[in-house]
Amino acid sequence: MVQKAKILLVDDRPENLLALEAILSALDQTLVRASSGEEALKALLTDDFAVILLDVQMPGMDGFETAAHIKRRERTRDIPIIFLTAINHGPHHTFRGYAAGAVDYISKPFDPWVLRAKVSVFVELYMKNCQLREQAALLRLQLEGGAGSAAGDSKEPASLLAELSARLAAVEEQAEALSKQLDDESADAAAVATAAHLERKLTGLRRALDALEPGAGNTTSVSSPN
Repeated sequence: MVQKAKILLVDDRPENLLALEAILSALDQTLVRASSGEEALKALLTDDFAVILLDVQMPGMDGFETAAHIKRRERTRDIPIIFLTAINHGPHHTFRGYAAGAVDYISKPFDPWVLRAKVSVFVELYMKNCQLREQAALLRLQLEGGAGSAAGDSKEPASLLAELSARLAAVEEQAEALSKQLDDESADAAAVATAAHLERKLTGLRRALDALEPGAGNTTSVSSPN
C-alpha cells in the first residue's frame, strides 16, 4: 500500500487554511495545518513533507524568516516551498521570495486549478523519490545477503535481483513519463530540475544493479539516494 504524501499548509488565518484544504483535497494526500512559522518548524521536526505552501505575511515570524529556517536545516532544506501572498509588492518582493528558497511565488487570489497542478507535480516527484529510496534499501540488503551466502544459495540472490530490476524498471518508466509531461506543459524550472535530478539517481541505481549481474564484475558499495 502506497503511503500518502504530506503537504504542509502554513497560514495564520483559519479561513485561508480551509480554502487551501478545499482546493487540494482532490489530490487525496495528507494535509497538515500550521497557523504560524513556529508551528510549521515544529511539524517539520518530526514529519517528512512533499511540499510546503507558505503564507508570506504572518504576525511574528513571517514567511521569509520561516523559509530561511527551513533552508538552514539539513533535514528540510530540499523541501519545495511555494510562497502565497495577498499583496503584490512588485519584482523586488518576488525576488526576495525566490532568494529565500521558494520554488514558486503566487499572488492571491490565485487560480485553484493552477495551484493544484503545481502541488501535484511536487507530490509526484516526492513519491518517486520515496520509491527510489526503497529500491536502494532492497539493493543494500541484497549486497549484504550475497556477501554472507554460501555458493549453493545462489538462486535466492538471483531471484531478488530480478525482482529489484523489475521494480526499478517500473519507477524508471514512471519517471520518464513525468519528465515528458513536464516538458510538454512547460512546467516550472524548479520542477524540471527536480525531475532531472531524480532521473540521474535512477541511472546511478540502474548501473549499480547491472553490476551485480553474473559476469559483470564486483561491486563494492551502493550509496542510498538522498
